[in-house]
Amino acid sequence: MQVIGNIDNYELSRQEFKKAGVRDYDELMESAPRNTAASIAFAAFTASPDDILLVTPSDHVIIGEELYGEAVKEAVALASDNFMVTFGAVPRRAETGYGYIEHDRSFAVTAFKEKPDLEMAQRYVDTGRYLWNSGMFCFKASVYLNELKKYAPEVFKAALETIERADKGFLPLDKMMEIPSISVDYAVMEHSSIIKVVPFHFEWSDLGSFDALWEYLEKDGQKMQNLVLGSKKHVEFIGMENMVLVETDDVILVLPRNKAQEVKELYEKLEIEHPELLK
Repeated sequence: MQVIGNIDNYELSRQEFKKAGVRDYDELMESAPRNTAASIAFAAFTASPDDILLVTPSDHVIIGEELYGEAVKEAVALASDNFMVTFGAVPRRAETGYGYIEHDRSFAVTAFKEKPDLEMAQRYVDTGRYLWNSGMFCFKASVYLNELKKYAPEVFKAALETIERADKGFLPLDKMMEIPSISVDYAVMEHSSIIKVVPFHFEWSDLGSFDALWEYLEKDGQKMQNLVLGSKKHVEFIGMENMVLVETDDVILVLPRNKAQEVKELYEKLEIEHPELLK
């Protein structure tokens, strides 16, 4: 088993494996975050060419084990036939917080759409040809690397050079910083011509944004006027509602709930101007 982790949190995975009694695994630690295209490349480089990789974000809630298993089984079958596979949630409403996947009758992906406004989201849902983009993928290691080399050769080359310089599982910082920081969506999935989508009906929620987390907590029975995360202090809001406050050791972030999608832009800005705050 190969574990790809970050220099700041690999001890957490070690603790979890120890609790589970798992000892037979190798580690590869990133010395700096370089987004998902590179992280998946590291996993693919250390796998066998025909190994099938299932890529799932850790901040999603999935309910419905049987339906989830059926979707994964279908995806694995398609990946075995050398398709790049993504998973799309069947829309329950017009949603502006998710990207959309357009597909044809054979469920070949014809386009990825950015998060739309409400009017456009309703048009997508009405056509029956669009699914919510879940950000989950499945493919052979070799197929992913071939597509990465084809559409993002600079990421492929730099990631390969970095992994070749690994020292006892630790990836060198100087080589890591040469890898373009780009997501797998932009590097590969939006360009590849061999993508199939598996529609799914299990209950799914992307907690990758504060707005999604807020919605999930309210469904769980927690009624909130404002959301506070990470702070050990007692926090009061006067004359403000629908606000999010997040505190870390070095940073305090305050934003309106309806601006939650702009956090990604802030992260990218800090990654350039103040990367020390992201550790």
